Amino acid sequence: MSEIPFSRDFDARPGEAVSLSPLVRRIVCDNPGPFTYKGTSTYIVGRGDVAVIDPGPEDERHLQAILDALDGESVSHILITHTHRDHSPLAARLKALTGAPTYAQGPHGGDKADEGALRLDAAGDHDFSPDHRLADGDVVEGKGFSLEAVLTPGHTANHMAFALKEEEALFSGDHVMAWSTSVIAPPDGNMADYFASLKKLLGREETVYWPGHGPERRQPQSFVKAFIAHRRMREAAILERIRAGDRTIPEIVKAVYAGIDERLHGAAALSTFAHIEHLIGQGKVKSEAGEPTLHGVYSAAAGKR
Repeated sequence: MSEIPFSRDFDARPGEAVSLSPLVRRIVCDNPGPFTYKGTSTYIVGRGDVAVIDPGPEDERHLQAILDALDGESVSHILITHTHRDHSPLAARLKALTGAPTYAQGPHGGDKADEGALRLDAAGDHDFSPDHRLADGDVVEGKGFSLEAVLTPGHTANHMAFALKEEEALFSGDHVMAWSTSVIAPPDGNMADYFASLKKLLGREETVYWPGHGPERRQPQSFVKAFIAHRRMREAAILERIRAGDRTIPEIVKAVYAGIDERLHGAAALSTFAHIEHLIGQGKVKSEAGEPTLHGVYSAAAGKR
């Protein structure tokens, strides 16, 4: 498998507003875990009149940390990268306290979208619905900053990154992180969309990514290329296991993800399922019993290499 140069050097400092650049501050929520690393990052963009990106989960201490950091400032926009419960729930309370409207691609995809997410730490936030729905390329402007909406489905159907033009930076949410690959959990997550969204970023010119979890990533285009190569090799390994006779996702995970933390086996199964869906779409794999599911039986399609 290809090696991705992940960074583990990250001083989270939960609850502290850390200045990252002239326009960007970060506050990390104290919600560490196997899927959140050292916690969810909330970003404050601007000075004086500001935007808040991903207020985070329902957490009193985190809310107070955000309010302390905003002392003497006003909030003009609240932006959400995606509606997982570690990113969006606190938006409602922050809106009530500041009067700022919320912006996102859209609400959560519905109950069906949680069939995969419920197996992870961060199920969907069904209560969130944005005041303003953003389309790809829309620009939100504040005092001294402008944020372009960059639609990046894959991790979730409504995932959106935000490009800060003034600093050639991208708030990449959970689409690209420097500490781990993203979990793609069908049906809300989709591997074909994820590949397309990664390739989309290769055509952009941002010089730094600020992710939803973990440290920033400089020289991000080379990093995104490594992600694409890693996912292609992972998919090739899954296809090889199916051709070798593995028929179920647990069998494939045992072979392809040998040695990983057992707490991540559920996530590995979901990403394997997403790859299988992608392989079925390419005509390389077939489901032996109707619609593909996490518990389905699979085989290689004849004549497809």
